[in-house]
Amino acid sequence: MATYGETDRGSHSMDKSIVLPPDEIFRNLENAKRFAIDIGGSLTKLAYYSTVQHKVAKVRSFDHAAKVGFQHESDGDPLYEISEQEEITARLHFIKFENTYIETCLDFIKDHLVNTETKVIKATGGGAYKFKDLIEKKLKLKVDKEDEMSCLIKGCNFVLKNIPHEVFVYAKHADSEFRFQNTHPDIFPYLLVNIGSGVSIVKVEAEDKFERIGGSSIGGGTFWGLGALLTNTKRFDELLQLASRGQHTSVDMLVKDIYGGAYGSLGLTGDLIASSFGKSATADKEFSKEDMAKSLLHMISNDIGQLACLYARLHNLNRVYFGGFFIRGHPVTMHTITYSINYFTKGEVQALFLRHEGYLGAIGAFLKGAEEDNPNQYCWGENYAGSSGLMSVSPELNPMQRTRSGTFDMLEMDRLERQLVNLPLLFDPSSYIPDTVDLTEDTLAREYWLCCFEEALDGVVKRAVASQKDQPGAAERAEKFRQKYRDKLQTLRHQPFAYGSLTVRSLLDTREHCLNEFNFPDPYSKIKQKENDMALKYYQKVLSSLEELSWEEKQLALVRGLLAGNVFDWGAKAVSDVLESDPEFGFEKAKQQLQERPWLVDSYNQWIERLKGPPHKCALFFVDNSGMDIILGVFPFVRELLSRGTEVVLASNSGPALNDVTNGELQILTERIAAMDPAIQDSLNEDRLTLVQSGSSSPCLDLSRLDKVLATVVRERGTDLVIIEGMGRAIHTNYYAAFSCESLKLAVIKNSWLADRLGGKIFSVVFKYEVPSIAHGQH
Repeated sequence: MATYGETDRGSHSMDKSIVLPPDEIFRNLENAKRFAIDIGGSLTKLAYYSTVQHKVAKVRSFDHAAKVGFQHESDGDPLYEISEQEEITARLHFIKFENTYIETCLDFIKDHLVNTETKVIKATGGGAYKFKDLIEKKLKLKVDKEDEMSCLIKGCNFVLKNIPHEVFVYAKHADSEFRFQNTHPDIFPYLLVNIGSGVSIVKVEAEDKFERIGGSSIGGGTFWGLGALLTNTKRFDELLQLASRGQHTSVDMLVKDIYGGAYGSLGLTGDLIASSFGKSATADKEFSKEDMAKSLLHMISNDIGQLACLYARLHNLNRVYFGGFFIRGHPVTMHTITYSINYFTKGEVQALFLRHEGYLGAIGAFLKGAEEDNPNQYCWGENYAGSSGLMSVSPELNPMQRTRSGTFDMLEMDRLERQLVNLPLLFDPSSYIPDTVDLTEDTLAREYWLCCFEEALDGVVKRAVASQKDQPGAAERAEKFRQKYRDKLQTLRHQPFAYGSLTVRSLLDTREHCLNEFNFPDPYSKIKQKENDMALKYYQKVLSSLEELSWEEKQLALVRGLLAGNVFDWGAKAVSDVLESDPEFGFEKAKQQLQERPWLVDSYNQWIERLKGPPHKCALFFVDNSGMDIILGVFPFVRELLSRGTEVVLASNSGPALNDVTNGELQILTERIAAMDPAIQDSLNEDRLTLVQSGSSSPCLDLSRLDKVLATVVRERGTDLVIIEGMGRAIHTNYYAAFSCESLKLAVIKNSWLADRLGGKIFSVVFKYEVPSIAHGQH
């Protein structure tokens, strides 16, 4: 949320009391290509599309073919070269501000428009007509009006498809007001109840198939209008303030006021409203503005709630979303609507709200204007670095933010390179939740992790500068990154629900977004390169020591090797401290650190018994760190699976995160390993070992947003084993993920607080082998 301070109406210059400069609100305007605007009664929502130039990390293989004896000793040359290249990507910007700022904002946009490709601005909302001339005069763009309802639906479909934590239920008295829901893979059909001046109830069955099935003239305008007559309060927000302090029971007639208690035979409790405003006809006294506002709010919310329930039942729909200016993130209205829906459906239907509800019209109008670019064929991801997130507007929670005048709210979405889909092997995609702990609801865990990320900041800044030490301005950009990420952590302290459920994953992803924002695409690139070079020297030594063991000993040694490799994680402070101070810390030392069996979670015996049976058809392996982990841990383990006749698909990150191996790096490493290991070479030649990218650039793993190509490969190969390795992918996320096939989750706990939480010590081992029938009951 940003503030502009009051504007000088004469010169339209921005006031000196600006909290955020305009160029941080209307970001990247000089590269804006196309615009849309949605103007409501009090708020303007502007949408534009821009092209963003930023650095990406690339790796390219050196030609080692001519160098004989490479596999025995390194001749000092690195394995591959690292380069940073400029790349242009697409970004959507959405900005929300009060109508009083419209002229100032249009002036600012006009002064910064250089590269726009369009002569038209798509417009929707009631105010589009009122401000048409002003927009055309200022921006020299022709206003092209779009139907409000179809824009709303288009916008709603877009956020439901592209923002995983878009939908929430509101629980006023819970520890966490906002309970985020998993978006079902198939978003249709649903009911949208739009509460503006009146109420429209729309049934949405497909991308472009919707119909208004009902509505009411008693809506937000009725609350505002009648409220103004009753209380002489003209501002909508002030009315809601009054209502939040009022007691409706002094104005409303309750069942117990008529019958002295409950009306048992009809199943009516004594506290139920029998007649809204019923007491005001007979009582000979003045009623407070607060009490009248509260009574009015209940009357209108209950009426809308009952109407919505009847339509939901009539059309057999259980997903009911509420939006419109009456809702607009106001706790008071969300609470009364939630209560009403819960009462009328006896808890069978939940009232659902949308985090970006205020932007739907603008998003829809933009999409209509951009149809030739076909934005719907792409997947988009919220960019946490440029989005202000959901604000708490509870007066009791944060009185400072209660004054909504002058606030600017931003949402940014980046176009993703790949189409993202569910992993086909999830047992039930609609109930899959990636994250193990929801920090929004766990105060102790939240405080620990926020401090943890704050303490790690110096190290990340140092690493970022070191990765670009020859580049001018790196130190300055790194400081800007520090400031931005620290601000985000502060925001999340006060509003843990700003970007949906707060999790370790979202804290990591926010950090990656902020690093990219300041052009640090891969701070660990040189460390990864060095560790990969080092680990390759030991590869054959590890293989020959395994060959000397009996079958049983070898299986344990392979698992211990996989776990030892997993210790090498620069994302864990306990490890990075050791790696910084002891360059000699190697694979054997890592093995000594591991907990002895029985491990903290130990189904190793079941795994060994399974290996004595027939081979798996195909294993999907989500890999973790570069260096020792992938080369000395994963490859020997994979080699064993291949020798059993199991095909293997190695899934690695599409883009860099910490010291995790990327698909680009893994291609080169595999090629090098194949050059010194005929077993790997043969598997590649015979297409029994395949490398795919996950579609992710995170140290964690969301199995509901994976590269479509990966999903196809998994399906075509008849995958019957999923292996997930590492703390980020198998503990912070997916610890409870249920699969329709066998799965193996393994990791070393490299954080003492987390180990303690799980009942173990640092370097405890989790080895969790699960078979579907055991994990989810017999089918």
